[in-house]
Amino acid sequence: MTTRPALRTLDVVVVGAGQGGLSAAWFLERAGLRPGRDFTVLDGGEAPGGAWRHRWPSLRMERVHGVHDLPGLPMGHVDPRERAADVVPDYFAAYEELLGHPVERPVHVLEVRRGGPRLLVVTDAGTVAARAVVSATGTWSRPFCPWYPGRDVFAGRQLHTAQYRGPEEFRGQRVVVVGGGASAVEHLLELDGVAETTWVTRGELRVREDFADEAVRREAVAVVADRVAAGRPPGSVVSATGLVLTPQVAALRERGLLHRRPPPRRLVADGLEWDDGTRLPVDAVLWATGFRPALDHLRPLRLRERGGGVRVAGTRAVAEPRLHLVGYGPSASTVGASRAAREAVRELVRDVLAGR
Repeated sequence: MTTRPALRTLDVVVVGAGQGGLSAAWFLERAGLRPGRDFTVLDGGEAPGGAWRHRWPSLRMERVHGVHDLPGLPMGHVDPRERAADVVPDYFAAYEELLGHPVERPVHVLEVRRGGPRLLVVTDAGTVAARAVVSATGTWSRPFCPWYPGRDVFAGRQLHTAQYRGPEEFRGQRVVVVGGGASAVEHLLELDGVAETTWVTRGELRVREDFADEAVRREAVAVVADRVAAGRPPGSVVSATGLVLTPQVAALRERGLLHRRPPPRRLVADGLEWDDGTRLPVDAVLWATGFRPALDHLRPLRLRERGGGVRVAGTRAVAEPRLHLVGYGPSASTVGASRAAREAVRELVRDVLAGR
C-alpha cells in the first residue's frame, strides 16, 4: 500500500528558481518570512541555473544580451570568453548558498488549484497548501514554432533554438534561420562562414538605435504591460521594440548580413517556396521563433482571457489575487524579473499575509 505524503501548509510557495524565483526568495526572507517554515522554493531542474543550464554550448558571455545582478550578490567580472551555460548557473548556485536554505529540487509542479482559503500546489513530491503562490517559471520549457504549410513534408532537419547546440553540426549546409529576435541574430553570427544562411522574418527589420534612451525603454515596457493588462498574450520584445542595435546586430550589419526574406508560402520536400514560385533548396530550418510563458501548471485556475492571455495588474493575476506572476509580460527579462519579485512580495505581504 502506497502512503501519500502528508499535506504541507506554508504561507508562500515560489515556483521556479531562475532570476525571478531566487529574487522572490530574497525579498520574502527580508520581509520576515522564514524559509522552510513560512515559504519554500520549488524547482524542476536537477541543479541551479534555470534556463541558463540549457543554453547552447557555443554561447559565450560576450554575446549574452544581459544578466542582471541578483539582489544582494553582484555577479562581478566574468571572462567574456566563458560559456554562458557555465557562468550563470555557477552564479545562481553561489546565490543559493548565500540564501542559506535549500531550493527543493527536482520537484515538478503539476498544477495549482483552488482549495478553499488556500491554493493547492500539487507536485510529484506531494501537495502544499499556500496562502499565496509566486509563479516564476519563465518560458524556456515552452519553445514556440509557428505553423507553416509543408512542415510535415520537408525532408531536411528542423530544430528550435532550444535544441541548437552550436554551428559545427551545420558545416557546409544551407540553413534558414527563422525569427527576428536576439537568438536569430546569435545564430546568424555563429553560422557565418560555417554554413550558407538565409534569414527569414515575418516583418520588415526595424533596427532601434535609440533603445539606450530610458524613455524609449519605458515605452517598450508599457506596450507589453498594456497587453497583459488587457488579457492579451504578452508578445515578443522585438514586436514591441524592433531589433535593438546591440553589438551583435552591429556585427551583422558590418558583415553585410543584415538583410532578410519574407516568410515563404510553404515548405516543400527540399526547401522553401515563396508566393512568386521562387524556391530555395535548404538542408535545415532553424526556428528562432521564441518561447511562450510556461503556465500549464496554472490551467486549473482558468486564468486565460478571451484574448488568449492572463490579465495581470502589477504582478497579480486579476482572476486569482493570491497568485503573482513574475517574469511574465513586462517583467520577462533579468532586470524585470527581479523588480517584479520585489513588487510581488510587497503586495502579498501587505494583502495576503497581513491577517495570518
